[in-house]
Amino acid sequence: MPRILLIGLAGLAGTLCRYWLSGVIARRYGETFPVGTLVVNALGCLLIGLLFYLLQERYVVGQTARTVVLVGLLGGFTTFSSYGLQTFMLIRNGEFAYAAANVFASNLLCLASVWGGYTLGRLLGGI
Repeated sequence: MPRILLIGLAGLAGTLCRYWLSGVIARRYGETFPVGTLVVNALGCLLIGLLFYLLQERYVVGQTARTVVLVGLLGGFTTFSSYGLQTFMLIRNGEFAYAAANVFASNLLCLASVWGGYTLGRLLGGI
């Protein structure tokens, strides 16, 4: 199967997972603060850190497999474009404290999640 098709299919799977998970969280916790997007981004960052370590450094797999997972699946799953739009809408609606909290929490949590996923991969690397 051509590489581009695999990436596209993985992106579709990631997108559908993002849509489902952010919807579940939004229904559970409400939509005043974009917690669904925050959770998806943090989880995506955790997974990209973990899978980068596992696929690139621990269990070296081919470039196509890494690209399909990291670019296709997780690229479709993470939602920084949604994060930008939701933050913009909070600012536009005068919700400056929520907008600032979203910027701070998303950036800090997602960076920490990438580090955490990478570290988790190293810790579990002996499995």
